[in-house]
Amino acid sequence: MPDAARPPLYIRIHAADNVAIVANDGGLKAGAEFADGLRLVDNVPQGHKVALVDLAEGDAIRRYDVVIGYALKALPRGSWVHERVMRMPTAPELDGLPISTVKPPALPPLEGYTFEGYRNADGSVGTRNILAITQTVQCVAGVTEFAVQRIKAELLPKYPNVDDVVALEHTYGCGVAIDAPDAVVPIRTLRNISLNPNFGGEVMVVSLGCEKLQPERLLPPGSIPIADQRGGTTPDAALDVVCLQDDAHVGFMSMIDSVMRQAEEHLARLNARRRETVPASELVVGVQCGGSDAFSGVTANPAVGFCTDLLVRAGATVMFSETTEVRDGIDQLTSRASTPEVAEAMIREMAWYDAYLKKGMVDRSANTTPGNKKGGLSNIVEKAMGSIVKSGSAPISGVLAPGEKAAHKGLNKGLIYTATPASDFICGTLQLAAGINLHVFTTGRGTPYGLAEVPVIKVATRSDLARRWHDLMDVNAGRIADGEATIEDIGWEMFRLMLDVASGRKKTWAEHWKLHNALVLFNPAPVT
Repeated sequence: MPDAARPPLYIRIHAADNVAIVANDGGLKAGAEFADGLRLVDNVPQGHKVALVDLAEGDAIRRYDVVIGYALKALPRGSWVHERVMRMPTAPELDGLPISTVKPPALPPLEGYTFEGYRNADGSVGTRNILAITQTVQCVAGVTEFAVQRIKAELLPKYPNVDDVVALEHTYGCGVAIDAPDAVVPIRTLRNISLNPNFGGEVMVVSLGCEKLQPERLLPPGSIPIADQRGGTTPDAALDVVCLQDDAHVGFMSMIDSVMRQAEEHLARLNARRRETVPASELVVGVQCGGSDAFSGVTANPAVGFCTDLLVRAGATVMFSETTEVRDGIDQLTSRASTPEVAEAMIREMAWYDAYLKKGMVDRSANTTPGNKKGGLSNIVEKAMGSIVKSGSAPISGVLAPGEKAAHKGLNKGLIYTATPASDFICGTLQLAAGINLHVFTTGRGTPYGLAEVPVIKVATRSDLARRWHDLMDVNAGRIADGEATIEDIGWEMFRLMLDVASGRKKTWAEHWKLHNALVLFNPAPVT
């Protein structure tokens, strides 16, 4: 039904909620009356909250059956409830939380699902076959990018089984306190990204020469298995480094020639690889949201949560993140931890991030953006409740600190909390380091976000966004709010799409347009 012909509609998440969100495109004017007799006393934009009962000053405002705020003034039934008429609750304490108290019944295994992937010598599986060129420092970014463009134009056509060549550009490497305790975060992040499953074990580094982050510090000898030409792994293999300050380089073009010469050796090995049938359990999926709105927790994120459960049932690995966007639901997470040790690790990550924010004299409330608020999210508590549902209902089997890799921690399957900031770019970068080979990104306001290193499936929360951005959104979860599909329908649609994308049978829109964001390393250490 065209939205102009729709009667006034609202969406209430839980029977105990005293607010609901307006579902109609364009919102509703004062005087609009719903089927149950509720009449608006204010104009209410789409996705924004309307009071279902009279609220006195100080009354708790409930959505998701959670207190998301307190009324700053009397709000009659039918009023527009937004951030300027609410006081945000304080953050939950990290003491006395429920620890591993929820024991959901084991979900039946989901068997027989496969995709066509690239097996790596270290046991991981790639969904793409990419040559990645690691950089030790931002100084070399221009040279590397120039070389990559020539590699794509002159060399890549000779190696048709290689999907792409990407430069792992970042802004780290020098002018930093490299020996500070927290410097381990950006260093291990870049190290682990260099070994992402989609790169086939081929490690190539471009260095300037004088930077603080020397190649041997980034990838210490003996610590990182590097694929050898026989298809095995050699922990002591020499790093393949092009150092621009080497005396052998006379002029800019000699630097480019060196990069291209080394790249061709890696391209030849990658080109010999072929896809093979592997079980769906080899998927490592990162889930994330950005440009969120009030529909995120109604349509796209619950559908991702259902798909998360399907993936876990299939034996796959799913990583959810965004510390400030789960902080207010920490009790929901610690209660789902598979062991007390997992719960304590999650609490440690929350406490570390609380302290990190405090150093900057802010708190979790700094998270919400103008777009979030325009989309109906009044504060971080409401946003967190809609974000956390991406994790589904499975037990949380492990926790990764920022920049850690799942395989290095022995976390190979199940639902993993991967601690990251909520920043889209930093979260994606850290999930790459954790080892994802596929990424799912939900959005309500819309974003052209993408990653060059793994396919990104984009999910729209609203049909209006999916229609307007028809060649940027891969899945329209807005059909749930429209009554045209269920959460389960969209969850299964995403699951099957993941298998097709992972197999190379389909490309996402971000891949089609070659849209990607730069890597942004999380660096909590000082800059000198």
